[in-house]
Amino acid sequence: MVSKTNRKFERVRRHVRVRNKISGTAQRPRLCVYRSNTNLYAQIIDDVAGNTLVSASTLDKEVKTKHSNKEAAKEVGTLIAKRATEKKIKEVVFDRGGYIYHGVVKELAEAAREGGLEF
Repeated sequence: MVSKTNRKFERVRRHVRVRNKISGTAQRPRLCVYRSNTNLYAQIIDDVAGNTLVSASTLDKEVKTKHSNKEAAKEVGTLIAKRATEKKIKEVVFDRGGYIYHGVVKELAEAAREGGLEF
């Protein structure tokens, strides 16, 4: 009998595998993306100190689209880039969180690049 794969477990497994290879420092923090069914979240994290430097999500007041779609991803990407440049952060390491670099994650990353972040 063929068993059904647990998609959440597989995503977490991919995320752990990627996190073993990348880490955020003070000079080059990590841009982490989390995608739920209803919202998008992005954080810039210094893993050495264990601090979240900047965060943005679809729950913020500046974001007009309150869903987890491509338009909201563009808004969150530009917002995180704007907040990062205010804190003088230019270069980051992109952590896609185990998600495929496609759709919402891709739109968020491209909007962050257009906003001034380099990765």
